[in-house]
Order: sequence, then C-alpha cells, then structure tokens
Amino acid sequence: LAFTLGVKQLIVGVNKMDSTEPPYSQKRFEEIQKEVSTYIKKIGYNPATVAFVPISGWHGDNMLEASANMGWFKGWKVERKDGNANGVTLLEALDSILPPSRPTDKPLRLPLQDVYKIGGIGTVPVGRVETGTLKAGMIVTFAPANVTTEVKSVEMHHETLESAMPGDNVGFNVKNVSVKDIRRGNVAGDSKNDPPMEAGTFTAQVIILNHPGQISQGYAPVLDCHTAHIACKFSELKEKIDRR
Repeated sequence: LAFTLGVKQLIVGVNKMDSTEPPYSQKRFEEIQKEVSTYIKKIGYNPATVAFVPISGWHGDNMLEASANMGWFKGWKVERKDGNANGVTLLEALDSILPPSRPTDKPLRLPLQDVYKIGGIGTVPVGRVETGTLKAGMIVTFAPANVTTEVKSVEMHHETLESAMPGDNVGFNVKNVSVKDIRRGNVAGDSKNDPPMEAGTFTAQVIILNHPGQISQGYAPVLDCHTAHIACKFSELKEKIDRR
C-alpha cells in the first residue's frame, strides 16, 4: 500500500526483540530481515536502500541510543544516489530520511477536508496544500462545484500566514460563499493558473491488492481520491499489466 501511494523511502523496525527466544536473538532478527527483504523486493523496493533496525519499544533498545543488549548489531546502512547513510538507532534512521521536495512551482491544488461556518468570520474551508501556494487576495476556484471566490485570509495553527506551502494544513476564509456551496472532496485552485476541472472520465493504472472475485467491465467500486469519496464505474479495461 505504501509503495502504491508513492512512498519511496522505507525503514523497517523489528520490534519486541526482548521477547525473542533467547531474548535479543541475532538469528531471529536475521530471519526476519531476510523474509521482509524478499517481500519488499517483490513489491518494488530495493532492500539495499532500506534500514533494518532491531528495537524494543518497551525497553527502549536501539530507539534513541545504541543498546547494550544487542552488541552483535553493528548498525544499519542504506545505499542511495544522494549519498549513503548509516547509523545504529531508529532515531538516526528517521533523521537520515531525505525530505521530499515541495512542489511550489506547480498550480495550486488544495483538496478540502472540511468546511466550517465560524461566527463573525464566515465560511472557512480547511485542507492540506498538495501543490502550489495559497495566499490572501488570491481568486480561487473550487471544482467540481465550479465556485469562484476571493481568499480573505489564510491561517495555520491559529496564526495568520502570508502564504501556505505544500504540506501545510490550513484554514482560509472566503468571500460570499455558503457552507452549502462547497464540501469535503472539492479541490481549490488558482482561477488564473490552470484551475482544477471536473472530469467525467479518466484513465487509471490500477494495482489489485486484494479482491475476492473477478474485476471486469462494468465493475462499480467506490473511489477514494485525495479527500473525495465517490462511486464510479470501470467503463473499459484497456490492458493487463503485471510486472511480476
């Protein structure tokens, strides 16, 4: 699921090492590392880029500091184009994760998580900026509602922002829009820069993770896309792609 959603960097924490037989067993850790490596390789990850860390959350082994109970563990190593990394603890593995770039140069896309009516302020949609930037004074369009309005102010954690960037969870006050006009699942965009548009159809590449029966033309599942939750239908199956 993580790979399907575009998660590129992975850490495997092998927990409850204090409960192995015998406790803190090197053999058991290596068995798990081998098995999980085989599994994630089939999915599409390169095990050489994944840190495997034996830990005990209960006792704190290898969480923040190197554990004296696992002297056999010489640390984890990951290989990557941007420079290799190594360490011993889970904290070091987390710190080694490369922060993803924030796509501020792309057109604004902000899927709405909810819409509130706040006394004395008005209609306040909330959501996370996925791409682009959101600023006060911007004229935004909500799709597929096809509502266009001006952003009066932008706030995050009760503080006013000059601009909201990708990854920011914000609320923004809009002019002359009722809470009945827009809702969760709508997407806000800059009306002057490639605003979002309603789509009647689209072509998708789908990975079947688990399904009890067969999927064929006419199959009608519920689609979850960003914050939208809507019924759809497979009108045509174009081709089968199975890289495994």
